[in-house]
Amino acid sequence: MGKITPSAASAFRSRTAVLLTALTLLLSVNACGVIAENESREQSSAAITSPTATPIPTPAPTPTPGKGPACPGLRCTSITVTGDMLVHTQLWQQARADAAAAGQPGYTFVPLLEGQRRYISNSDLGICHQETPVAVPDGPFSAYPSFNVPPQIITAAKDVGYQACTTASNHTIDRGTEGLLRTLDTLDAAGLKHTGSYRTEAASKEILMLKTEAATVAVIIGTYGHNGQIPEYPWLVDELDPAVMIAKAAQARAAGADIVLGVMHAGDEYASEPNAQQQEVAHALVDSGQFTMIYGHHTHSVLPIENYKGTWIVYGLGNGVTELSPWYVVNNEGLLVRAQFSENAAGVWTASDLAWAPSVIVRDPYRWCSVASDAPQGVCASPAADAETRLRTQSVVESMGAAAAGAHELLITKEK
Repeated sequence: MGKITPSAASAFRSRTAVLLTALTLLLSVNACGVIAENESREQSSAAITSPTATPIPTPAPTPTPGKGPACPGLRCTSITVTGDMLVHTQLWQQARADAAAAGQPGYTFVPLLEGQRRYISNSDLGICHQETPVAVPDGPFSAYPSFNVPPQIITAAKDVGYQACTTASNHTIDRGTEGLLRTLDTLDAAGLKHTGSYRTEAASKEILMLKTEAATVAVIIGTYGHNGQIPEYPWLVDELDPAVMIAKAAQARAAGADIVLGVMHAGDEYASEPNAQQQEVAHALVDSGQFTMIYGHHTHSVLPIENYKGTWIVYGLGNGVTELSPWYVVNNEGLLVRAQFSENAAGVWTASDLAWAPSVIVRDPYRWCSVASDAPQGVCASPAADAETRLRTQSVVESMGAAAAGAHELLITKEK
């Protein structure tokens, strides 16, 4: 190897210095680029997480307290139900006289039902029970045992505030399929929703869903029989079959029902307690977990109210309207029930209040009259008779522990 001269060494050192300077500059530029990129990311992250940024607001639920008693939660709805609309000869004679007194042709049952208006108007939903088929407006009409009554009873029900009626009963097919269809046509013309009897098999599979401001309410009914008659088609009228009713309730829940009412048309006429069928069916419906409340009619007498596993069962509402019976005093009495339902934090609706008002039918003129202790219509029959009716009704209503469970008399005059 040759020797490195001083001049060559000097040149080598000079080239090395230049290379080191260039490498230092290159590293410096790269480092600045990385730093700049990191700073940009940090600034971007800071912009996203800055406490001064405006978050997207979550809309607050709208309070919907509903009508009736004070709502214990954010959302409530109340439902009023009454017993059999049972129109006999004396009632349509009264309706004709009331129409004539008002200078109207035909028949009007509005004065007969007028006392119910105040109760229905202080609830979010009113449901009646159309016990019998209706005739054409001018008749001919007939009463027991095969009813065909003036259709003006339906328009009167609408007038005083009902929004829907159930139609399954032991008299639904008194006038065959034709009478059943005529009744449905009359309900539709009056603007009343209905369930229990149907025009088609497809319609029989649908669920009546009623809307209030706060909730969706499903109504499912069944009748114990048809007085020995056989419907032309098996789907014409809803039967009292717990399995079918429970399946319909599940269908209603899947379709968005918040509250499901189970309705029974069953029991022993003029009784003061439910029979085995009523109790077995009602308890089966409650045990399914699909129903929010159960109520019934048919016996033409007031029956007890029971709180079974936290669910109210109103076994019998008595008569909504009827002519006076000279043999059965209980036939002339009825029960109006208003249930308030509220939604809890989990979104489950349960009854938060159950109130009842005793009623009686009076004559000359025929009228439905509340005998509740606040006497909203004044004296009905006489002070003594009204007190006797109220006491008799209360003793039956509370005979299965309803008062201890929280059911109470409805004093409509004390509400706003």
